[in-house]
Amino acid sequence: MEMTQTKKGVIKAGLGAHDAPDPGFPARRWLLLLPVLSFLAVLSIATLAVLRMSFGVQGHEWSGFSLHSYAGLLEPYYTRSLWLTLSLAFQSTVLAMLLAVPVAMAMARTRSALARRLLLTGVLLPLLVNLLLQSYGWLIILAPGGVLNNALLALGVVQRPVLWLYRENGVLLGLVQTALPLAVLPMASALKSVSTTYEEAAATMGASRWQILRHVLLPLAMPGILASALLVFAYNASAFAIPLLLGGRRVTMLAVLIRDQIAPLLNWPAASAASVILMLVTLGVMAVSQKLVLRTRKIEGGVQ
Repeated sequence: MEMTQTKKGVIKAGLGAHDAPDPGFPARRWLLLLPVLSFLAVLSIATLAVLRMSFGVQGHEWSGFSLHSYAGLLEPYYTRSLWLTLSLAFQSTVLAMLLAVPVAMAMARTRSALARRLLLTGVLLPLLVNLLLQSYGWLIILAPGGVLNNALLALGVVQRPVLWLYRENGVLLGLVQTALPLAVLPMASALKSVSTTYEEAAATMGASRWQILRHVLLPLAMPGILASALLVFAYNASAFAIPLLLGGRRVTMLAVLIRDQIAPLLNWPAASAASVILMLVTLGVMAVSQKLVLRTRKIEGGVQ
């Protein structure tokens, strides 16, 4: 008993004033989280408001209750728009991820600090330019008398200007370019976290650079790659400015239809119902992606 009390006394004596537990620490921690929690609260309230309005009736958004808006989304016009939205979002995700791999590899493996900064600046530059200005830049490039068509005509690749604007191909180019930073940055971070010893071990066993990339780097960085793909898909599925300016009324993605329901038609319930469907699709993709990430981590743990 005396030895136990002696040990407690020694431990208490060894604790300094700064080592004592601070009773106010949890309160300060919640205080630091207050701005984020406030933002999430506003976002949750707005989401619930959109959900409630989707069950309303035009002219009686808050008092009425009907499933007419959701039934209207089953019409071919809306189903084609939803399919087009998912298709362009998926295509742009695949292209952006393919283009992001070499850039992310260069950012993760280059030893020059100057080269890393230049690459980072080039990747971040689209995020620093207003999305509307980027869209107008694509209008100048893709116009019938624009930069791209003039270059193709000068090289003799085509005999007459190619129609890029107000078509799916033009919208796809704009979506890939604007979402490329979202694909590069998480992927570069994931590749940078992979130790170079794995590459060296594979190289000593006779693996080529392509085999190292395919069988070592990409599988180990798969959680970061899936996170990049998820960001790009969610970003492009809800894109509005690029489809509106580059696609006009011929490429009717769901975000453009939501805007049309709000502005000219003043049909808030229909716009809210379309927004809810878009959110549910995005959440579904997130859930599938999360399962893939967990499965990848389990496979990595089993290999290790």
